[in-house]
Amino acid sequence: MFWFQQGLCFLPVFLVVWSSSTFIVSYLIALFRHDVDVIFPYISDTGANPPESCIFGLMTFVSACAGTLTIYARYKFVEKLGGDTEVVNPGLNKTALVLGMSSCLGMCIVATFQETTVTEVHDAGALLFFVPGVCYIALQSLLSYRARPFGSSPAVCRARSGIAALAAVALFPTVICAFFVTQTTLHRDVGDEDYPFHVASAVCEWIVAFSFICFFLTYIDDFKVRVTPLGGNPPFQALFFTFFLCTHFSILSTLLFSCSCLRYE
Repeated sequence: MFWFQQGLCFLPVFLVVWSSSTFIVSYLIALFRHDVDVIFPYISDTGANPPESCIFGLMTFVSACAGTLTIYARYKFVEKLGGDTEVVNPGLNKTALVLGMSSCLGMCIVATFQETTVTEVHDAGALLFFVPGVCYIALQSLLSYRARPFGSSPAVCRARSGIAALAAVALFPTVICAFFVTQTTLHRDVGDEDYPFHVASAVCEWIVAFSFICFFLTYIDDFKVRVTPLGGNPPFQALFFTFFLCTHFSILSTLLFSCSCLRYE
């Protein structure tokens, strides 16, 4: 049996690979079409205009679905760990679940409402994604230390703490500097008065986004143990089956969109 066939460890791997591809693919298409600048665009800028907006929205929605499943699976793992060892506070675990689900909801809002069409709703969705997302990984880092010596290894705990700290530090300039950005155009000039704030906010936004995504790689070892048998939980099994159907459809649709965008006028 290969490592990705053990338990549910394929979930965080898929989430990280798919979410990273979402940002990179939409950026490359927007760059190819000259819709954004080469250096320091906002993530949302890369998915503001069609056809990349279609690809960005579709792939982000799939990421939100994968994130929801991964976060719920992590919740069940910690719940099982706490039930067996009584080292984890159930209230903290439920709080982390709510924060994680809220972050995924923010991803859906960002995917649905483009930055250039409904700016206020898009920005609210971005805040809902970033703030609870950073709080979620920080709380998961705390839960990892609370569960020692059970659960994750000390190296994984330190890795989670480092990623969470990096995301938390980058979150503040992302939000604060964004308030000083007055222009909403996709192309920026170095001479713009608010250009330094734009650069600081955009760079930190990319750092926060990839820190949040890469955090889920630390779940791989934990998910090799199946804490909730799929055969004994029909609703959970049906949820996974639906997710895989949607994923296959989304991959096919994304490939078709990517091919057609090269000829888009």
